[in-house]
Amino acid sequence: MPVKRVALYPQGLEVSSLVYGAWRLFNPPVQGHEPTVKRLLDLCLEHGITTFDHADIYGSYRCEELFGRCLAPALRPRVELISKCGIRLVSPARPHHRLKSYDTSALHIKQSVEQSLRNLRTDYLDLLLIHRPDPLMDADAVAAAVDDLKQAGKIRAFGVSNFSPAQFDLLQSRCPEPLATNQIEAHPLRSSIFFDGTLDHAQRLRYRPMIWSPLAGGRLAAHPTLAEVLRKRAAELGCGEEALVLAWLQRHPAGLVPVIGTTNEQRLSSMLAVETIAMDSETWHEILQAGMGQEIP
Repeated sequence: MPVKRVALYPQGLEVSSLVYGAWRLFNPPVQGHEPTVKRLLDLCLEHGITTFDHADIYGSYRCEELFGRCLAPALRPRVELISKCGIRLVSPARPHHRLKSYDTSALHIKQSVEQSLRNLRTDYLDLLLIHRPDPLMDADAVAAAVDDLKQAGKIRAFGVSNFSPAQFDLLQSRCPEPLATNQIEAHPLRSSIFFDGTLDHAQRLRYRPMIWSPLAGGRLAAHPTLAEVLRKRAAELGCGEEALVLAWLQRHPAGLVPVIGTTNEQRLSSMLAVETIAMDSETWHEILQAGMGQEIP
């Protein structure tokens, strides 16, 4: 069953309900191997995953360019490309960077977008995100840069990543169009996100948060109580444990959109069972409490 299509905000950009994250394309076992990347891309498209999440810094500034080589030009109209900017890493690719820092100046945003377009071999990004909150962010300057990029047809939509509700609201107050999303970390081991107001904010403004590290980077299996609950409930529902966690996230009324990053084809295929899982409220709270390690208040 192909994954669904969803709008990130009302009448806004449509994406696949699972997004493929490209941050691991230079990790073992792929390590930048083009035929493997092309096969992963094809497998995603076969199952309706049409949205691909990038950042300029992924793979020490190499992942975008690799993906651009692997995406056939004829496929560009079928996919949505997301990228992020605002972090400056120390890297052989950026020898002039003295230390890790943030840069959300208008000049850096525009230069980053231009480089991402060259790397991805495309004329536009479907979605641009500011990667991390910058203590020196000038909201007016960011909004002006985004407006220029939209007017030039270089980005279709704009949003943020890892922003608090207050940081989101500040930038939204300067942008005439709705911010498309806030990409945040959420999984059963990060239960605070369900209580700190972040998802209430998303529901109030009716945008769908994108979720990075939805499977906690492989740490779920190391949590004995949670691992046992996931094993039992997955067996009952006839699905894999990773698909169960993705369904758990998607059960939330904020309409969460997980970003998956596996480079294992078998695991990727098993995650697609998320579309068939119906989760009741009691099971959802059972997984939440197992991750918390305690009963809810």
